[in-house]
Parts: sequence; C-alpha cells; structure tokens
Amino acid sequence: MQRLSGKVAVITGAARGQGRSHAVHLADEGADIIALDICADIDTCEYQLATRADLDETVKLVEKSGRRAVSAVVDVRDRVSLKKAIDEAVAELGGLHVVIANAGICPLGNHVPSRGFLDAFDVDFVGVVNAVHASMEHLGAGASIIVTGSVAGLVPQKDLATGGGPQGPGGAGYGLAKKMLGEYAKGLALTLAPEQIRINTVHPTNVNTGMLHNLAMYRTFRPDLPNPSREDAEIVFPILQMMPVPWVEPEDVSHLVVYLASDESRYVTGQQLFVDAGAGLKLGL
Repeated sequence: MQRLSGKVAVITGAARGQGRSHAVHLADEGADIIALDICADIDTCEYQLATRADLDETVKLVEKSGRRAVSAVVDVRDRVSLKKAIDEAVAELGGLHVVIANAGICPLGNHVPSRGFLDAFDVDFVGVVNAVHASMEHLGAGASIIVTGSVAGLVPQKDLATGGGPQGPGGAGYGLAKKMLGEYAKGLALTLAPEQIRINTVHPTNVNTGMLHNLAMYRTFRPDLPNPSREDAEIVFPILQMMPVPWVEPEDVSHLVVYLASDESRYVTGQQLFVDAGAGLKLGL
C-alpha cells in the first residue's frame, strides 16, 4: 500500500527483534530506514545482544524491499555520537519523519550488581530521551515519535522488590524506565502538539525475541528450577496474558508501529497503546 512513501524513519535497537521487524515493515510500506544499534554486549545484561552481522542483515532486508538503508553502530547512552549518526544519515537520505526509540535491555536476577539498575535505566529511559532529542531538529509538522514501553515494566515498583515482575537491580531499573516513558511521552505530546508532531508509547507483553528467550528470563518465570529450559518456561509464559498465548510476535507490534508512523494516525498523540493479549487488563493497568 506504500502508506509510508516518502518518509524516512530512524530506529534504535534495529539489528534484531522488534527493531528489525519495525525496519522491515516500514520499508515494505515505502519508508527509508536509519538503522542504529550498539552491536555489543553490556556486562550486567547476561544474554547476548545484537552483533554487527545482525545489523547488516537488517540493512539487507530493508534493501530487499527496494528501500534505502543507512546503518551505524552507536550506543543510545551517548547522545553526542547518537546525534552525529542521525545527522549524517539524515543528510544522506534527505529528511526525517519518524523516530522509533526501541533500544532496550533487561538485566535480570537478584545476583546482578547495582550497576544493573544504572545500565537498564540508562538504556531504557535515557537512551530513549537521547534518541528523541537528537532527532528533534529534523522533525516538522506531521512527524511521529514512537516509544517502546513494556507491560511487565508497568508492574508497581514496590512489587518489583517483593517478587512481582522483572527481578533484581536490573529489573528495578527496567521497570522505573518503562513507567517514566509514559509520562515523558505525554508531557512531550502536550509540548509538540501545536507543531503537529505526535508521540505515543507502545507497550508489548512478552515478545518472541532474545529478550524473552534467555536463561535469566526463564528463571524469572520458573524460580522453582535452578536451570529451567525454554520448554519449562513456555509452560508458564501464558500466565501473564488473558488470551491463552505465551507471547506475541514482533510483527504484531510492528503492525501498530506502522499505523502510528503513517498519516492514518495524524491525530493520535500522547497515548499508551497495548499489544499484549490482555496482559494489561489482567494486571489492572
């Protein structure tokens, strides 16, 4: 349908998972893509993060759709480097119309040092703010900013400390970041609405990506087992959702992201939207 023809979108965390899915779906609808990722591990995050090869594969998939792609290896915690990468890509592609602040980590476990809180918060909140603010000078009327939140991150902070939701210092930092994103987006939406720039937050439940499929996450769902397997965790993954499914797919989230990036959502701003199979309802959100 080419709903995004003529648009350029920057996506953080674009090398794999939800970020790659968003890049491909936006390209399929006509957008050119600026794909950014750290392409390196973070010490307190025990599952492997994306690689340069992953980012290169995202670029190939975008180009397979017939669209242009510019990629850069950059840490969202470093606003100076992030802005440089965005500025250079915008100069090459000729504009910027969509910002998808998607990069995120979830260091889990009570054994994780306090540094895990700092890393999670710095990537999941400060990194989002950096991506948005580094892009602002390129955005004009009709632009759309989309922030990746999390249903699990909306569990009350006191419950994170007593066994509910993501566990340990990293889980606490993750939860605080995701809760703050909603208020940040609403505040910025009020500020940017007179300029006809919109910003919305998307809250997925479990998503079938590497952030879900790792030992630390399996232990969160199966604390009764020292080394639970994927199969062990899959038994209880559905407990989070009202619908009897263990997770949603990245493309389920991408369908909403495409809508929010397109002019079809031109009057939708300041909203917190859920792709969660009823998980938010179950949590009373």
